[in-house]
Amino acid sequence: MALSAVRPGLRRLLWGRGISALGDGLWFTIWALYFTRILRLSPGTVGLAMTLAGGAGLALAVPIGALADRYGPRGVLVAITVVRAAAMAGYLVIHGTWAFLAVTVLFTAPANGATAARTAMVAGLVPGDAERMRTLAGQRVAQHVGYAVGAGLGALVLSADRPGGYLAAIAGDAASFLVLAAVTATVPAVAPVARTRTTGARLVLRDRPYLAVVGATAVLSLCWAMLSTGLPLWISRTGRLPLSLSGAVVVISSVGIAVLQVPAARLARGVGASARTAVWSGVALAVSCVLLATTSAGPVLVAASVVIVASLFHVAGELGFVAASWGLSIPLMPEHARGAYQGASEGATATVQMFAPAVFTLTLTGLGAAGWLLVAAVFVACSAPLPALARWAERTRHEPRHTI
Repeated sequence: MALSAVRPGLRRLLWGRGISALGDGLWFTIWALYFTRILRLSPGTVGLAMTLAGGAGLALAVPIGALADRYGPRGVLVAITVVRAAAMAGYLVIHGTWAFLAVTVLFTAPANGATAARTAMVAGLVPGDAERMRTLAGQRVAQHVGYAVGAGLGALVLSADRPGGYLAAIAGDAASFLVLAAVTATVPAVAPVARTRTTGARLVLRDRPYLAVVGATAVLSLCWAMLSTGLPLWISRTGRLPLSLSGAVVVISSVGIAVLQVPAARLARGVGASARTAVWSGVALAVSCVLLATTSAGPVLVAASVVIVASLFHVAGELGFVAASWGLSIPLMPEHARGAYQGASEGATATVQMFAPAVFTLTLTGLGAAGWLLVAAVFVACSAPLPALARWAERTRHEPRHTI
């Protein structure tokens, strides 16, 4: 299918992603208070639900990706999006712990598989890895713009702190998923792959070089919890820096990603370049951690300035990590098992994200500034072997690739 024929559908998908991300930004801003203040659930119950949902998400990522290969990613993605819309609407009417657990698992568990199916759909519609990455980068920009707008609306809901405001926000998020489902249904279909004796799920789970590459790359996704958990915890524990500084860093990150993600994707043209980009990403994130470790002492103004500088290194590291993850997971996947392989990549990232908040909580509360140095060492240790791992994975590919 010619790229010119699918561009209108991809543009609609981009707008759909932006609208859906607006709902996500709204939801992620209010969910903690809605669960504890409106539904009156205990933190333990909320934590249990999130843990169960995260575990289910890990288990479902590869099977959902394999379903996208077998039946076509568009239909699978539309179905998942409708299910998640219904689950979000369920938060409006649930009562009791068991209903809450069921709705939370139903909403959260398919998310990683949906991302895998969406990436497989883009890969099926767009020829050439460079164009695929440009398309994915554009969607990530739309996603972050939507998040920012949604978070702003969520702040208004929190400032009003009225039950009706929370309920309206949840209804709006459910509606945003329905918009995304409707838009996705208009994108040209990708044909299912021919069935073989070895399913895509079995194939990827036996592909040790690919799993090693995406597993090592996924560790760099600690950068997300570094911003959402590590930095706010650090600022609140030191008691020296204004809490608003954490919000300023989030703004810097959002703007940096929106402006630079598409250009950053050009750094990962080819497997070798992507692996080198991942190495530099790990170094940039490590530098950010080392800088943050120095802010426990000294003049407050200097420490605040160092946090801002650290945030710039963080943005560079996150941009490089995202570009490298696409530049490694997409060229190394076989075209007949796109969904399953992207499911494995998403599953690896989900595994890291499941434990990431605990990593920062334990290291920073137990070790203080030394905790930042430990995380810095992890970033370097996971990224340094990637060029060798990528060469190993390339040697084991048996399918001709698109040239870039």
